[in-house]
Amino acid sequence: MAPSISAFEQSSRVPASRRVVVERAAAYVRAHSDSRVPLKTLCRVVGMSERGLRNAFYGVHGVSPKRWIVAERLRLARRALLGSSSRSGETVTSVATNCGFYELGRFAATYRVAFGEAPSETLRRGSFSPSSVETRGEQER
Repeated sequence: MAPSISAFEQSSRVPASRRVVVERAAAYVRAHSDSRVPLKTLCRVVGMSERGLRNAFYGVHGVSPKRWIVAERLRLARRALLGSSSRSGETVTSVATNCGFYELGRFAATYRVAFGEAPSETLRRGSFSPSSVETRGEQER
């Protein structure tokens, strides 16, 4: 049985050129997080074929570019939900669409699988400031 390779060891073995390509693609996706980024567009931006880009993403992140994009947008949505307040008028729908998710049912299901809770639960949790949580705890005593 071959010894397992840690993610750090694996990433340090990835050629620098692949990391540079993936970083450039990631920067483009983050800059256009509110819109759909087709794989062909991403390939043109980084100057690689789909196969080359896919191989680079697998080498650096261990997933395809499409899966990485969805995961990145989910992380962006989670940060937005945690940083929002339901009192500020922010909704799960507005956060999802701002992050490029337009099929809300699919977004909610994918979010639950990724983070173990519904986006609405995250929004509610994000709406509590630490001081309001402490105040509630003191009132119950």
